[in-house]
Amino acid sequence: MAIEQNTKVNLLGMGLPALEHFFVEELGEKKFRATQILKWIHQRGVDNFDDMTDISKVLRAKLHERAEILAPEVTYRKYSKDGTRKWVMKLPGGSAVETVYIPEDDRGTLCVSSQIGCALDCSFCSTGKQGFNRDLSSAEIIGQVWVAAKSFDEPDKKRERRITNVVMMGMGEPLLNFDNVVEAMGLMMDDNAYGLSKRRVTLSTSGVVPAIYELAKVTDVALALSLHAPNDELRNTLVPLNRKYNIKMVLDACNHYMSRFSEKRVTTIEYTLMNGINDKPEHAHELADLLRETPCKINLIPFNPFPNSGYERPSNNRIHRFRDILLAANYNVTIRKTRGEDIDAACGQLVGQVTDKTRRSERFIEAVQLGQTAAELASARFERSSQT
Repeated sequence: MAIEQNTKVNLLGMGLPALEHFFVEELGEKKFRATQILKWIHQRGVDNFDDMTDISKVLRAKLHERAEILAPEVTYRKYSKDGTRKWVMKLPGGSAVETVYIPEDDRGTLCVSSQIGCALDCSFCSTGKQGFNRDLSSAEIIGQVWVAAKSFDEPDKKRERRITNVVMMGMGEPLLNFDNVVEAMGLMMDDNAYGLSKRRVTLSTSGVVPAIYELAKVTDVALALSLHAPNDELRNTLVPLNRKYNIKMVLDACNHYMSRFSEKRVTTIEYTLMNGINDKPEHAHELADLLRETPCKINLIPFNPFPNSGYERPSNNRIHRFRDILLAANYNVTIRKTRGEDIDAACGQLVGQVTDKTRRSERFIEAVQLGQTAAELASARFERSSQT
């Protein structure tokens, strides 16, 4: 006897065009119903069709039969003493991703994951050491925003917009999950959903060059580049993707992306500082020379340790010296505050629960048992690639 499959459509990840198609073509309803549902789901945080009071009972019955609003299951949540919030969300297949909310004086930034694990294996990132499982669907991506927004709801009080910014900087490389990420970011900016400004939705990439050119055709969100090194030799070790798309190729792609805008827009350069690795004065001077032709602001990120990384956080003096060299070269430079460290929610610390399909986590564990660190593995990998 065949088992009937669940064929319900999850409306959570559908942007307005997809919802309009669903209502008109699948349900035979008017197009405006899509806007109504979009507002109920994302502005009011409602996931039960029976609670949508301006929808007829007939349409609610149709929706119950054909559709659902299914967000990721929260299996763990913890709030830091500094106001940072972290959620672990379980996904079909047993894996889980992490999402982090970071409050500041004038903003609340949500860091969203795009993949279960990450395929890129940057040597200084704990997420990469977990291996890779799969891309997230658009519903699983926007579902993280939905869950975080609902966490601020209070009974009998008007919903406040606590999330003012979203950054695609969680687990995964967003541009390797292109279509689903673009769909989810569209919802973030839709006035009938979260209504965020294009300047307040940021996609961070390690430099998937062809996808940056494609991104320029479909959206105008803010762009951040995870650079972390001022030359190809060092970046080849830290960011393996650099062996395929070198620094010049990546910066050219970022400049092309920004050239489309009439207003002044800049790329955010993310640079994780690791003691004795990429934080020397000569690195700062080299970085200043490298970025002369790239309109940008620079975000310095002190390394956040994780077990067996082999890297260390620089002293404050080294961090400030690096910043001062860039300031003297007339760059806009900030040092990212370390937030949520007490709940393992700091930058580079997100690990989730990854059912690894790459054997990378297994190899990393084996290497650790032999006394090797992530930094030593990266150096050995670079030496092998240089010899071939």
